[in-house]
Amino acid sequence: MSTPEFNPRTTILLLFIVIVAALRLASFSGIGPLTIFTPVGAMALFGGTYIRGNIKPFLLPLLTLFISDVFVSFTIFPELRVGLLYAGWYWTYFAFVLITLAGKYLIRNVSVKNVAVAAIVATIIHWLVANVGMCVQENQFTFSLYSQKLLSSITYELRFLAGTAVYAALMFGAFEVLQKRFPSLRLI
Repeated sequence: MSTPEFNPRTTILLLFIVIVAALRLASFSGIGPLTIFTPVGAMALFGGTYIRGNIKPFLLPLLTLFISDVFVSFTIFPELRVGLLYAGWYWTYFAFVLITLAGKYLIRNVSVKNVAVAAIVATIIHWLVANVGMCVQENQFTFSLYSQKLLSSITYELRFLAGTAVYAALMFGAFEVLQKRFPSLRLI
């Protein structure tokens, strides 16, 4: 029986995701315009783009999101916790599955244009899907309430877009530079 070989690519990709998941906690500082300047959209796009396979591209970003959500639920926003997480969490996680798919299919070739388009698509997905969860929190879903939630979340989604774009630029740019510097990080 052979021992599995060390794969530096997977290790570096996981390290990127874990670092930005930790940075997510800083987005809840409540200090100035960087509040809710979150890297989670970029994390899902990054995982969908670079992590190969059918399960790992979804599992790694969702697992880090889950771990940081549990931490946030128990420390920063315990008043919003329903069980382990928050009401309607599954809609947010479904949005991140779709965002990971966007990374997988929209960024087949990493370029500024493709990453920018994917960041916009990720924000639209998050805006439309996660707000269903906001309606679930109120135990009702009407078109009127959904429309109200969409309108009231525009400021948040603009910050989500900014966070996704900036963190995606940093993550994708850094990994592309690393791949050029260290060929062992490239896919064969």
